[in-house]
Amino acid sequence: MNQSIWEERCLKQKKKDNDVRNEWERDYARLIHSAAFRRLQAKTQVLGLGESDFYRTRLTHSMEVAQIGVGIVRWLREGIYTDKSDEETIKEILPRSSLINAICLAHDLGHPPFGHGGEVALNICMRNYGGFEGNGQTLRILSKLEKYTENNGMNPTRRLLLGVLKYPVSYTDACNKAFYGKVPVTKWLAKANEQKPPKCYLDTEKELVDWILEKLPSSDRELFVNSKAAPKKHFKPLFHSLDASIMELADDISYSLHDFEDAISLGLITLKEWNEYGLDKEEIFSKCNEDINQLGNELFSENTYKRKSAIGRLVHRLITNIYLKEKSEFDEPLLKWNAELSQPYAELREHIFKIVYKEVIKSPNVQLLEFKGQKIVIELFEALSSDPDRLLPKSKLENYSQAQGENEKMRVICDYIAGMTDEYATRLYEKIYSPHKGSIFDHI
Repeated sequence: MNQSIWEERCLKQKKKDNDVRNEWERDYARLIHSAAFRRLQAKTQVLGLGESDFYRTRLTHSMEVAQIGVGIVRWLREGIYTDKSDEETIKEILPRSSLINAICLAHDLGHPPFGHGGEVALNICMRNYGGFEGNGQTLRILSKLEKYTENNGMNPTRRLLLGVLKYPVSYTDACNKAFYGKVPVTKWLAKANEQKPPKCYLDTEKELVDWILEKLPSSDRELFVNSKAAPKKHFKPLFHSLDASIMELADDISYSLHDFEDAISLGLITLKEWNEYGLDKEEIFSKCNEDINQLGNELFSENTYKRKSAIGRLVHRLITNIYLKEKSEFDEPLLKWNAELSQPYAELREHIFKIVYKEVIKSPNVQLLEFKGQKIVIELFEALSSDPDRLLPKSKLENYSQAQGENEKMRVICDYIAGMTDEYATRLYEKIYSPHKGSIFDHI
């Protein structure tokens, strides 16, 4: 692997005098000082903001993903390899802590306000203008929207962008239009399950993705971007890079176990539900060296330190059962090796996530919040796009005026709304639509 290729930036920038940081440390520093990263503190993870200061937000979730990502890399670096030549290659290609930290901290930057309700809403609004998807928006923030440079965003390294490129297929190529349900005249009444976007990057980032992958062997590049699974809903890419596979596992572990911990703490999942879901899965827990009854007693104990200890033990079990799998189809080491979670630990994580999904994410209270967010985002988009000269703030109006064509102009409005926090979107909505809310002294 040619390390210097992956340290390159799209816009060549001279380093500051006496800057002793490596390129990944520079990426990390830009990220944590960015406005987009700070906004994650006021964006919904699963449970709505403002009801408690205890549970996770997008920011705290991203920090936990980064901590787990670093833990996975450290575990893989200490792994046991039967082939010593593999050991040398793997230790060379595993990301440094600063790089995997930056990738994990960046993975949710593109998610809009109100969680998946906001994502569905923007995808509906942008249906005729290239669609919307949160992971694809992350690439736009990193490479275009964040103001570290005039036109290149944070101008990250090629390898950080490859690690964040979770789905290397464009919106147009991934989208199965037959999946989408009908959008009613009152758009915010659309059924969310019929309007979910494909897992992809946005068409606007095609040139950037070409740059990220341009130094790969042509056969690797062709396979990486064109391999898609048959659609259950939309088409989905088959492959990840090494760094993206580590980030995705860290994300999976975090949202499965930490959202589960929040749900227990808030009484949304009880020992009764745990036992009901666990009766036919006792064998999985046993294979993972966990007694399901003892674990349940610890998780739902009144002594919260027992719960914290049990969650920590589960996280540790999952991390230490991750291994590197070789994808023989590729020559480039960063594509050839992927992190995977071994069985039955993958089943254990999936089982716990299903409890959270059914009892929390799909619960009426959480779905009502998502629905409300869907309404707010769609009506904001309709207002702003109906008369942008009148309603957009000056900085966004300048971008709108410079945009070429309808697609680009609508993308400016989409970028503006996607970057909002839950609270900002709510206040702007009230200022536009509520007669007794808002003041000329309110800044937007």
